[in-house]
Amino acid sequence: MIAGSTTPRRLPTGIAGLDQIMLGGLPAERPTVLSGTAGSGKTVFALQFLAEGIRQFNEPGVFVTFEESTVDLRQGGASLGFDIQGWEDEGQWVFVDASPVPTEDDTVVGSYDFGALVARIEHAAKRTGAKRVCLDSLGAVYDRFRDPSVVRLELFKVASALKAMGVTSLLTVERPEEFGPISRLGVEEFVADNVLVLRNVLEREKRRRTIEVLKFRGQPHRSGEWLFTIVDKEGIVVIPISLMALRPHASSERVTTGNAVLDSMCSGGFYRDSVVVVSGPTGSGKTLMTSEFVAAGAASGERCVLLSFEESLEQLLRNAASWGIDLGALERAGKLKIICEYPEVASLEDHFVSMKEVIEEFSPQRVAIDNLSALERISTGRGIRDFIIGLASFLKQREVTSLITSTTTTLLGGPSVTESHISTLADGIILLRYVEYRSEVRRGVVVLKMRGAAHDKQILEFTIDDHGLHIGEPFRGLSGILGLTRSLTAELDLGSDSSSL
Repeated sequence: MIAGSTTPRRLPTGIAGLDQIMLGGLPAERPTVLSGTAGSGKTVFALQFLAEGIRQFNEPGVFVTFEESTVDLRQGGASLGFDIQGWEDEGQWVFVDASPVPTEDDTVVGSYDFGALVARIEHAAKRTGAKRVCLDSLGAVYDRFRDPSVVRLELFKVASALKAMGVTSLLTVERPEEFGPISRLGVEEFVADNVLVLRNVLEREKRRRTIEVLKFRGQPHRSGEWLFTIVDKEGIVVIPISLMALRPHASSERVTTGNAVLDSMCSGGFYRDSVVVVSGPTGSGKTLMTSEFVAAGAASGERCVLLSFEESLEQLLRNAASWGIDLGALERAGKLKIICEYPEVASLEDHFVSMKEVIEEFSPQRVAIDNLSALERISTGRGIRDFIIGLASFLKQREVTSLITSTTTTLLGGPSVTESHISTLADGIILLRYVEYRSEVRRGVVVLKMRGAAHDKQILEFTIDDHGLHIGEPFRGLSGILGLTRSLTAELDLGSDSSSL
């Protein structure tokens, strides 16, 4: 910084998760370029930037549109829960319509001369006392200028004028490809103090939206790409940074797992705010363990949520009943909320937001998720990593006792993509395995990890009948149980140099 200069204050955008990435918000009273390809969310971002300014901070705004009609923008805003018409009536929101065909008799119109445009913006800003201004999208007028150097000069004039007005401004621009030049002409990013990049990348037939703070002139910010989604009646939600926070304390309270022997193996049960992963092949007893976990919580007077991504509600209730657990009665009593959805019905980001909303609304003390590995079908490796980080952080922040199941890739217990990402975040890891013993296939359970507590390290046999899960004696004289030694070594290596959230 130059001697005598001051660090600009930050203006919170109000967009969930974004201000944490920017360490407080956008530098106030400075222009920011928002770059992205078609469909990346630029206009949604611009609308939300103004809307949250009004809703959360009572800061009026001006929206300059070069392409979309004000009618379409009002309708698009309404789908996101923004009452733009109401704010216009109150004098908090003003459109400056610079599109080729004006659609409103009461909007300010004129030529594409940037000097005249600045005058109209300034007039609208003074009329409303605006603190925020959006220009969407500048690329629509570039065809009026044959020389890119002229565009750069004109944009510099616009940016300087916006600074002089004392407003925090957002200028959206188009880019031709996701990882190519920042903008079409390659000059826009040089006239603004800050640059944000939105991407909508196609990976393995799945779209993945991210945001990156590419440039904050002289200001610190978090680097890298951050996953986000667009939610009806809410707008943009950035994942997972909005949910990552250090907890003020770690609970020492123990809660039952739903099985007395497993409680003993864990030295008294799970800690109140722990996230525990149960990993095992299909059919090894993971769903039974989650059913007993929520049933025990409900019996203790705790509110519980059970999220299933593999079974329908009817299957879940039927299977639980075969073990003597009446989940339906617990739900009717208001002690349990069951959500059953197949992964393919929504994107990974939308599943995340839905789960978050359910947990926030129901306020449970326990959450069981069965089966997290099923979500791998609708995501890339990076996407599932961000999802797991956000989910684990959210659950820990709310001090919810959580049991999450993960399916191994083979019956022999090969680690899944889910396991590789969540193993270092989990407070506890319980492995369920098939064991070949005296020409029979039996089941074994071992507590691999229990952070902050001693735990039983033996592999114990367990059985399942119509009364649930029963843990018996340790297997004696066996090693490398169906690849167990190899699997344990791999997972221990994953967590050996990790740190807790």
